[in-house]
Amino acid sequence: MLGFRSQMPWSAPAAAPAEPMCDAAAAVVAARKGMETPLTAVAEAFEELARRMEADGGELRLGPFGDTCALVSVLFSCLGIAFRFAEIEYVAKVNDLIGAAKSYGTLNDILDKDVENDCVKKQGSHSRNLRRVRLGLGLIKVLFEQFLSTQDCSLYDAATTAYGQVCAPFHSWAVRKAVGAGMYTLPSREQLIVRLNETDCSVQKEMRRYIDASSPIIDYIDNLFLSRNISLDW
Repeated sequence: MLGFRSQMPWSAPAAAPAEPMCDAAAAVVAARKGMETPLTAVAEAFEELARRMEADGGELRLGPFGDTCALVSVLFSCLGIAFRFAEIEYVAKVNDLIGAAKSYGTLNDILDKDVENDCVKKQGSHSRNLRRVRLGLGLIKVLFEQFLSTQDCSLYDAATTAYGQVCAPFHSWAVRKAVGAGMYTLPSREQLIVRLNETDCSVQKEMRRYIDASSPIIDYIDNLFLSRNISLDW
């Protein structure tokens, strides 16, 4: 499978990843070995990241941010083929930001540099990749919110709503159509819970933890762009 999944202790053996991990990502994944479930690992990592941001006076350092976001790729993997497109893009963008941490200290730094070079929205720029990673985090957040909205909400309904809100506005008709067709391959609600190694009770707790911990991170990223008069409609 792609990216970080093959390194996860809860994942089955897979082929070599198409996007190799940077040293920092490999280190954080290794440090998380022994976690009982992937959802717990992700939730705890974002709680830690939010605490670190608060301790740093509201500044978000690029290295810890990239390492934390690396863990989210396993959640895309659990969704199967329907979200393969998101996993591929997400892993590539996270790897870019992890690499950029060798040269930039904070998220603010990469925005400042790209604004200076007038390349914020340019294909391949760190700022553009940051924007795409933020969409990935938001996609999982909204999907979890929908999943928890009612006891009988199907994964299909949750994922369709999340995609429509977060990603569809920025995708072409052809991509939207392909994604819509892929939604029919999603696992059932019960199958997802099993893939996450959770129970009906624990999955609600851990999804809520991710929602709560990721929200200030997502808001912070949005404000980085908005404070520079850069709209979010791209």
